[in-house]
Amino acid sequence: QLQLAQSEGGTVQAGESLKLSCGYRGYRSRCIAWFRQAPGKEREGVATIYGDSGITHYTSSVKGRFTISQVNWENTVYLQMDNLSPDDTATYYCAAVGRGYAGYCFEMKVGDFDYWGQGAQVTVFS
Repeated sequence: QLQLAQSEGGTVQAGESLKLSCGYRGYRSRCIAWFRQAPGKEREGVATIYGDSGITHYTSSVKGRFTISQVNWENTVYLQMDNLSPDDTATYYCAAVGRGYAGYCFEMKVGDFDYWGQGAQVTVFS
């Protein structure tokens, strides 16, 4: 079993930054991701970090602005979000795959992820 606990989100002005954290307890999943879901839209993958190598992948809309990272001794994954825009407004979720995962982390398929954080609202106003 794996438990994920997220930090709270926040409300910021366009162009500002915000950092989300996701603490995990149980074991270190091979693939951890951040997803987001805006009202009326499907949940979309934002960024992933894979295995011991720490290989990262980002959806095109956040590339160059968001950074996913992990601190193993803290059992925590972070999402640093810079130069935020109103289009980034959504509920953000961290997610992790189970032990039997055999997929491709960079694909960010919702169905591949067995464990989810509680969500954090991020609101960006112009």
